[in-house]
Amino acid sequence: MRHTISVTVENKPGVLARVAGLFSARGYNIASLAVSETLDPTISYMTMVVEAQDERILEQIKKQLNKLIDVITITDFTKKEHVDRELVLLKINYSSKDKSKIESILDKYTAKIVSHKADAAIVEAMGDQDQIKQLLSGLQQFGIQELVRTGRLAIA
Repeated sequence: MRHTISVTVENKPGVLARVAGLFSARGYNIASLAVSETLDPTISYMTMVVEAQDERILEQIKKQLNKLIDVITITDFTKKEHVDRELVLLKINYSSKDKSKIESILDKYTAKIVSHKADAAIVEAMGDQDQIKQLLSGLQQFGIQELVRTGRLAIA
């Protein structure tokens, strides 16, 4: 099962490497990771989606994170009311004859064309994991050339 956790850490060189090393050394997988500064530039906010088969493994992950000296707080969103979002940029095949069909699909989601040329368009979309999955499914018919997406972001 996938769990979303956030970790506030001191914004210092090597902190991300220590967090990633902790997961790697114990054989835990980070399914997604997003890191940025907070309003305080000395603190960074990490949002991770981790794979943990049961609650015991998740608790072990949180305990191990707490042992790292640069970790300030850990929040587990698994059982907490929260909002999460991902951002995706994708390049799709594009032609003027498909424009209205593409825009119809994009209108159903928080998505828009941010750039287009004669044969390709770059689409930007934001939403939860299910919304992104549905959007990708809808755009598959036009041919997805390239896809990049952020890790999940979450806030209580």
